[in-house]
Amino acid sequence: MKKTTETDNIPEPAVQPGRVRKLLEHLINIYSPSGKEEEILEYLYGYLKKQGLPIVRQEVDDSRYNLVVVPPDREIQFVLVGHLDTVAAYDLEDYGYQEDDDTISGLGSADMKSGCAAMVESYLSAWKKTSGRLPVALALVVGEEEEGDGAQALVGDYHFPWAIIGEPTDLQPCLSHYGYVEIQVLTGGKRKHASLANKEQNPVEEMLRLLIEFSNYMEKKRPGLIYNIRDIFSPPAGFVVPDRCEVWIDTHLPPDAPIGEITVEMEEMIEKQRKKNQHLDMALRFTTIHAGYDIPGKGPVVEVLKELYKSHSLIWKPHAFRSHSDASILWEAGIKPIMLGPGKLEAAHAPEESVSFSQVIDAARLYFDLLMSLESTER
Repeated sequence: MKKTTETDNIPEPAVQPGRVRKLLEHLINIYSPSGKEEEILEYLYGYLKKQGLPIVRQEVDDSRYNLVVVPPDREIQFVLVGHLDTVAAYDLEDYGYQEDDDTISGLGSADMKSGCAAMVESYLSAWKKTSGRLPVALALVVGEEEEGDGAQALVGDYHFPWAIIGEPTDLQPCLSHYGYVEIQVLTGGKRKHASLANKEQNPVEEMLRLLIEFSNYMEKKRPGLIYNIRDIFSPPAGFVVPDRCEVWIDTHLPPDAPIGEITVEMEEMIEKQRKKNQHLDMALRFTTIHAGYDIPGKGPVVEVLKELYKSHSLIWKPHAFRSHSDASILWEAGIKPIMLGPGKLEAAHAPEESVSFSQVIDAARLYFDLLMSLESTER
């Protein structure tokens, strides 16, 4: 007969750090840039299926899908949302999991595989604790870093009143969210020999002037906006004046910014430059427009979170999430998304991306207590 010891009576912790660490290591070591998430999807599908969750593959395209768990016969109060894709690796030879004391490094460690690991752990723990009586869904989606096609598919088939998205917020709650405008600017002219270059008929020269005008406009008229000039290029044609130039600009706007008014001002700026130089073609396209939002600091999920912050000795100080995310798509579908996850936004997309593992565990425990609090209110 086995002898009973004191440790036999110690209950298993709700959140198991060792299990979280192992899962996070697997997730980081699987390369999953947007559009190529198949391997990480298969791994997580098997992981969740083995735990007995009613996991569903929600089709996004021919080879990609979201992983969604919706408890049957329950009135769903909110959904935990995480995205499994990352940006492309800065170095394909060195993007994997690394550990140094409390610091976990690797592609996606902050954005947002740590958030996904914390959400999966909290959901599994709460599922077992409640025997599946959870009023909460879990959605692990694809494509956030590019088209947002995973989130689009999710809101096309499901609706939830509230969402928690595990983006890196340093565990600060974000009830408001910046808007986002993606801009494409084109200049075009006539290709000719490089020795015949004329700055007034050179699309690249004109693009540079446009960008200076754009920068001046932002600094003088819209100083609260954040903009990033990226992907400027012309055709690699050799010893010639190029026939066109193209640039892409990311613009992040405060939640209350008048997007309509701002887009008109940008169009007027392009038109003004076009009149100055009629030798060249100019075009402006707004390829993506998402308005910002601001959720009032009340409602069932917010009130529960406020109390949990007290019990976890955390300061309740809501911020605005300054980046583009799937939250915009959920908001436009009538879902109220709260951004809340481990890691810092400034670490995301950086070669030295990292996250504090202790904060990942704090996030998992906070999520777990939120799930349990909402489960108890349903009884």
